[in-house]
Amino acid sequence: MQIAIIGGGAAGFFAAINCAEANPDCRVTIFERGKSVLEKVRISGGGRCNVTHACFDARALVQYYPRGQRELLGPFLRFGPAETIAWFEQRGVQLKTEADGRMFPTTDDSGTIVACLQRAAQQAGVQVMTSSRVEHIAPASSGAWQLQINGDERPRIFQKLMIASGSNPAIWQLLRGLGHSIVEPVPSLFTFNTKDTRLRDLSGVSVPDAALRITGTSLSARGPLLITHWGLSGPAILRISAWGARQLYDLNYRFPLEINFTGDKKIAEIQEELLRLKTAQGKKTVAAHPYPDIPLRFWQQLTAAAGIRPELRWADLDKKTVQALAEQTGAATFQIAGKSTFKEEFVTAGGVFLKEVDFKTFESRLQPNLYLAGEVLDIDAITGGFNFQAAWTGGWIAGRALAEVRG
Repeated sequence: MQIAIIGGGAAGFFAAINCAEANPDCRVTIFERGKSVLEKVRISGGGRCNVTHACFDARALVQYYPRGQRELLGPFLRFGPAETIAWFEQRGVQLKTEADGRMFPTTDDSGTIVACLQRAAQQAGVQVMTSSRVEHIAPASSGAWQLQINGDERPRIFQKLMIASGSNPAIWQLLRGLGHSIVEPVPSLFTFNTKDTRLRDLSGVSVPDAALRITGTSLSARGPLLITHWGLSGPAILRISAWGARQLYDLNYRFPLEINFTGDKKIAEIQEELLRLKTAQGKKTVAAHPYPDIPLRFWQQLTAAAGIRPELRWADLDKKTVQALAEQTGAATFQIAGKSTFKEEFVTAGGVFLKEVDFKTFESRLQPNLYLAGEVLDIDAITGGFNFQAAWTGGWIAGRALAEVRG
């Protein structure tokens, strides 16, 4: 049985390996348009490869997916992080868990994962064709598929076809030609640009617990916040950018962002704490003695924004200034004027409409013997190993389905 897989990334390789291992009579070929395979695996996690996340409850795991929550529950119950860890361990790769739940190879080298997948593919007899762009896909007789590959004179025939091409406009166009609906892709997982003077010269400073709210929307998030050269990043920003991918696209990435740098404290509570500090350290200057958990350099910018001179002592704070400082600390508004890609981990929201896929097998509901997994689907997650987990899960389930011989 001839099997074609379009895309030499995480989902494509995982499907190819698991198909070939489940049924040695399958002849599996991966077609990759680039010159090399598994490039996203290689560069992810700063070259360490965030393989998965230590979240072993499928119902908790799906909460990290802005798109695909409902569809992935069943697949994660079959092949989730525990099964991913076991799969790599059986092939000699040990994973470790970091404090935030992210899991990496113990070598801290993505090359370990790339080598493992390439070795497993080779041992299973998978053929890998690089610089092979699929130019046309069409149904052939008896439910088979014909593929036109660049450089080939004639189309090639395959009994089954899997598409794991990632965010690929050309492939989405071919899928439209086969009757599939494509949810228009927009960026997800990005950082916010702002020229607000309160952030000037503070690149690298972080706040451990901030609550974000985008004014005029229902979008909110909470978590660590990082100040960058161009504005704001960190887990809280990435979370709100993922959940708000479509709304923020519609706003052209220009909107007011309200930040509470204390986490969940109300303005009235912050005012009370400021009054306690006024009593406790009256002789000290406000600018040099920050509110708990707010970095000194950033606190100095907030105090300046509240109209507090560097030499002003806590004891000399009046009621109006306490109010202004509480608002800077617990409800500061920043005008966002654009976005930047987060490192190399470019992710899109969009792809094949999920109702057109059977998630028991990852087979198309419209075209028999056509399977889809990875970012070609309208599925995406926040950072932390979740996007890779969706790729491993989809690849494993689709691979097993590809291996089955139909009567």
